[in-house]
Amino acid sequence: MNTFLKILASCFCLVLSGVAQAQMPQPPELAAKAYLLMDVTANQVLAAKDPDMTVEPASLTKLMTAYLVFDALKSRKLNLQQALPVSERAWKMPGSRMFIDPKMQVPVEDLIKGMIVQSGNDATVALAEGVAGSVERFVQLMNDQARILGMNNTAYKNPEGLTAPGHTTTARDLALLATRLMRDFPDYVPYYAIKKYRYSGTPAANDTNRNLLLFRDATVDGLKTGHTQAAGYCLVASAKREFPNVGTRRLLSVVLGAESEN
Repeated sequence: MNTFLKILASCFCLVLSGVAQAQMPQPPELAAKAYLLMDVTANQVLAAKDPDMTVEPASLTKLMTAYLVFDALKSRKLNLQQALPVSERAWKMPGSRMFIDPKMQVPVEDLIKGMIVQSGNDATVALAEGVAGSVERFVQLMNDQARILGMNNTAYKNPEGLTAPGHTTTARDLALLATRLMRDFPDYVPYYAIKKYRYSGTPAANDTNRNLLLFRDATVDGLKTGHTQAAGYCLVASAKREFPNVGTRRLLSVVLGAESEN
């Protein structure tokens, strides 16, 4: 009798499992090279496409730059009010900018906002030099930190994300980095929800966060966009949502190499 009950219980579990799988929605079809959606609260991947494909990260690189800057703040090597110089190298950075120049001494907090909201390559280089003394030394720290976090398929060549040979990552590694960023530095994560920011003396039109989901979905609170011709359109988005009978869930999506901003 006991054997019969065990078989019956096993069959019942298989039926329940089949029902659960039948109720799971199919992953979306995206015009992107790779993507990953995870429930950070449960540490569970909900959907993925080629999460270990090596791709260019564009400005998603700045998530690691921010990780090291936040760590420097936490260890008091920097403080938010500390003014950093703007080097010629930072000033002349191509791509998206905060529009700071060598005549300025810019507080660390403003540089962080410039890096996050405006995706400023100039602000990013100024922060890298402020933390490590040089961009080259900072890149070494980025790669060291990637190894510590277990981002084994990531290699950094610069702090801002402009195209460079060997500057690559994966959706899975970015999900790991974003998860640790939010977990390790909760006091600084609110910077990623800022919709508008402009440093005094810089162009008024350059004040809007590139993450359009912040304006479309009240549950979205970060994190970062990226785009180069080689990388395509990229986004790491975070959201905090309430689900019936489940409670609050932190969700994270990584989309890499999309064909358009939409």
